[in-house]
Amino acid sequence: MGSRSSFTAEITPNTLLNAYACGIFPMAESADDPALYWIEPDARGIIPLNMIRIPKRLARTIRQQKFEIRIDSDFEGVIEGCAAPMLGRDSTWINEPIMALYADLFDMGYCHTVETWLDGRLVGGLYGVHLKGAFFGESMFSTERDASKVALVYLAARLIYGKFSLLDTQFVTAHLRQFGAIEISRREFQGHLHKALEIQGNFRELPVDYPSVGILQVVSQTSNTGCSTP
Repeated sequence: MGSRSSFTAEITPNTLLNAYACGIFPMAESADDPALYWIEPDARGIIPLNMIRIPKRLARTIRQQKFEIRIDSDFEGVIEGCAAPMLGRDSTWINEPIMALYADLFDMGYCHTVETWLDGRLVGGLYGVHLKGAFFGESMFSTERDASKVALVYLAARLIYGKFSLLDTQFVTAHLRQFGAIEISRREFQGHLHKALEIQGNFRELPVDYPSVGILQVVSQTSNTGCSTP
């Protein structure tokens, strides 16, 4: 896991931003635990923005425009969805202090959501923190097949289009590996982070109504691999 230290003093949004700039992020043991811990993994997960893979079946789903994509329209709904128990997941690390802190960051313009909607219902999405040229992915959820995966592809396109250089996933899961997520050392991550903090990414550069085929083109033209097999 790497280093972990608890903190009991009141944390502010600015403290949290400073922690991200140092490669550190907070987590809780569970949604019911009021304490928070600083985490700095020995092996850090990232998705290189020039190595993203999109499964062919998912690419078809994106072309079919099954979901409506919204940006920053329902932060509360997204973080509550990420914190909710789901099949195979009884609890999460998102507790009340986490919700409050990231709501403050959202109000300040540092936290963003990518949301998937179906028939007027929020059915999936993700949220994360934007700092200079880095985006720190925090959590995602889905109540419909592929909803969170579509959100991730749209996030990647937005970051590429907005000239970001780092997509941090904190850890690597089987879910993320299919998109090209890799583990790098803490030292390597610090190098990537340092470079990302020297540039300014624009999360709003990509138009919200950008066509789905264009989204796939933005990702595949930047990637060395493009769409992969299912």
